[in-house]
Amino acid sequence: MIYLASDHRGFELKEKIKGWLQEWNYKSEDLGPFEYNKDDDYPDFAAAVGNAVALSLSNGKPSRGILVCGSGEGIAIAANKIDGIRAGTVMNSEQAKAGVHDEDMNVIALSSDFLAEGKAKEIVKSFVEAEFGNEERYNRRLEKIKNLEENN
Repeated sequence: MIYLASDHRGFELKEKIKGWLQEWNYKSEDLGPFEYNKDDDYPDFAAAVGNAVALSLSNGKPSRGILVCGSGEGIAIAANKIDGIRAGTVMNSEQAKAGVHDEDMNVIALSSDFLAEGKAKEIVKSFVEAEFGNEERYNRRLEKIKNLEENN
């Protein structure tokens, strides 16, 4: 399952991503907003996706999240406050693939202000197709991240 959300600045791109995922036959769920609202706040939508991905993973169900805001930064920062979420702001398809392969990144944040639509489509495709490398060094590093979450 791929969970999607955005703030008002990312709303239009989120709607396009929803269509691409459907076109590529990926199961997705839109967690909002469901209409443009210039006064909404990205932390609310980051929490919705972060919590959905974390819950799904804790139940042994593979899932990922895609978030969109103006810069891609704020929504990633907010999502990373949720235990188990490894969100990154991604600007190209190689970075999306590497983030999943090396860090098991489970949420990407995209910038509606700084990404062309074609580039965003490439990034989303790379993210949903990427697989975690599952090597000892990657797992060791993820364990250290988990310890940071638990001890701070």
